Amino acid sequence: MAASPPAPPHPTAPAKARDHSLSGLPGHAALPADRFFNRELSWLQFNRRVLAEAQNPNYPLLERLRFLSISGSNLDEFIMVRVAGLAAQVRRQIDEVSIDGLSATQQLQDIHVALGELVEAQARIFTELTVALENEGVRLITGRRLEKAEAEFLSDYFERHVLPALTPQAIDPAHPFPFIANQGSGILFSLVRIADGAPVNEMVLIPPAMPRYVRLPGQPATWIGIEELIRRKASRLFPGFRIHGNGIFRVLRDSDIEIEEDAEDLVRYFRTAIQRRRRGRVILLTLESQFDAGAEAMLRDKLRLDHAQVIKTKGPLSMTGLSAVVEEERPDLKFEPYSPRYPERILEHDGDCFAAIREKDLVVQHPFESFDVVIDFLHQAASDPDVVAIKQTLYRAGKQSAVIAALIAAAEAGKSVTAVVELKARFDEEQNLHWASQLERAGVQVIYGFVDWKTHAKVSMVVRREGDGYRTYCHFGTGNYHPVTARIYTDLSFFTADPRFGRDAGLLFNFITGYIEPRGTEMLAISPGGVRARLYECIDREIAFARAGKPATIWCKLNALTDPDLIDRLYLASQAGVSISLVVRGICCLKPGIKGLSETITVKSVIGRFLEHSRIWAFGNGGALPNKRARVYISSADGMSRNLDRRVEVLVPIRNSTVHDQVLDQVMLANLLDTEQSWQLDAKGNSHRVDPGPQPFNVHRYFMTNPSLSGRGAALTKGRKVPKLALRRGGAATA
Repeated sequence: MAASPPAPPHPTAPAKARDHSLSGLPGHAALPADRFFNRELSWLQFNRRVLAEAQNPNYPLLERLRFLSISGSNLDEFIMVRVAGLAAQVRRQIDEVSIDGLSATQQLQDIHVALGELVEAQARIFTELTVALENEGVRLITGRRLEKAEAEFLSDYFERHVLPALTPQAIDPAHPFPFIANQGSGILFSLVRIADGAPVNEMVLIPPAMPRYVRLPGQPATWIGIEELIRRKASRLFPGFRIHGNGIFRVLRDSDIEIEEDAEDLVRYFRTAIQRRRRGRVILLTLESQFDAGAEAMLRDKLRLDHAQVIKTKGPLSMTGLSAVVEEERPDLKFEPYSPRYPERILEHDGDCFAAIREKDLVVQHPFESFDVVIDFLHQAASDPDVVAIKQTLYRAGKQSAVIAALIAAAEAGKSVTAVVELKARFDEEQNLHWASQLERAGVQVIYGFVDWKTHAKVSMVVRREGDGYRTYCHFGTGNYHPVTARIYTDLSFFTADPRFGRDAGLLFNFITGYIEPRGTEMLAISPGGVRARLYECIDREIAFARAGKPATIWCKLNALTDPDLIDRLYLASQAGVSISLVVRGICCLKPGIKGLSETITVKSVIGRFLEHSRIWAFGNGGALPNKRARVYISSADGMSRNLDRRVEVLVPIRNSTVHDQVLDQVMLANLLDTEQSWQLDAKGNSHRVDPGPQPFNVHRYFMTNPSLSGRGAALTKGRKVPKLALRRGGAATA
């Protein structure tokens, strides 16, 4: 399919979004220049919080190892994208400063120091965990001698599964230096040929498809890293040589894909761009702590480490592979298994999603309530003879996607199916290309959206023939249509048959597929531009309430808050006396608690068993929160410039009273009240664990043990009630 042409001017596109600036509000000129935290350093603070969970004594040991693995995966992506972007600015001599006034060079200097500290901390925690795990019967072979049975198994495993896939490459003038792919690792060997005493240097690259860790049979559970296995069995790889030394290394490369506006075919462009990404500039070279200085110099020269960093570590060069060890069958070393509930409201209608939604709006909170309800919604649409059309956005759908299967089934059943597949979903481009091809073969109309804007909104729309007309059923989500991450990420799914939402969803899809501007929406705010304008309107109302002496409150839950204009709006609200409570899981560039600027603003982060991902805004609307009149919204958008100005996003108002109560009085309030998994951000940019106090409250435990308010249906009138949360000094109260 041909690529979309550049997006036409939009009434609230990025250029005009800036018209909603601070110029009409008193006090904007008084904002200090040093009012923002650096985005990149704030992210590193977030990853420190993730890494700290690997030391949390309240977690089982394998779950702590999982957090160590996650912190490593997070760090890899940060380096491949954010650090790579800054390095590119330096190379191209782009004279652009961050919102806190730092040049790209200054930011890289600070980041390099922080990266070194993080890698050192990871190595230290890895050592602590390996000792603790060995005491519990889970062993990782590092430097110790092998027992006879272990050595025999590994020799056999190496001969059959590893040796045939390895290709040693001599490093000398007669051989070109081998290409090392992104996230590739290898071992440099220093050898001496026994026949003539000649020194030889060899490189062995680890095949990417090879498992990172190998499980030995029997008990206790014993694992060995693939690099360690190859090093121990290297004599089989180099017969006729003496091994004098070896060292393991790993490479991370620039992995961002820049979109060219004149790309004539997005599919072809991304297929070639993915290949280019694997060969991007080296951004980080990681070495073992005892890596030979001469070999290091050779790698530096051959890899052309321009603006790249070199880090030496005593731990594994990649923590991501530890996820294999986490899967060890030791339930006593993991969280107690949790099975999400299916919404009772739908069960009361014999599983008929459409009947339940038609009766009343419904919100479902994943992973505490099953993502199966979203899959069932689409599967029922596919098999229902009265359904005539399905329209669906797809940002990240996963590798084994039941959503894709439902759309294919619907198309094969003769329904009109439109799928907006976002090719620019970072690191999912290849998978999305695959799904697009599968969908097109089944007869789905596949649209790739805009060239310069990502379609990040999570919307599904089903048009069903009912009586003499048609009814539109909609699903709006804060997270992706991804069945795997839906078991880990906390997100909200909002279902409605309200005709106003149906009309707005139709306008949204017409905008994406036909560039028809979504004028006159009744419920949704649509970005670019529209989400920003709606949020500014709501913030300004709270400012007006505060100046009139009325209660003025804003609650917000986001993954990131970096947009300087939005932050400035919140600063002005604080200066006017608005009470603002923010739950920001990751990056936050807003400085809380500064006298005269943000003294009424608090910022916390919740890091726990599940990854907080839902985006919620709540405005008191003239009363203290929570209250029945409050304006409540859920969204696919974070508080970032890219979400507000360069992506197609939606902000969804919650009007149904039951859904309103669940989102505001349960989900939002529970996050604010959490004390067991929360970190408080101070005015200097440091995060501190919240004191759990005498009555600790855990937001995840609360939702794991209490059924949904919105999804319970008739169960609300019988059986155990959901404990009611209340704001009180000292934490949560139930009644």
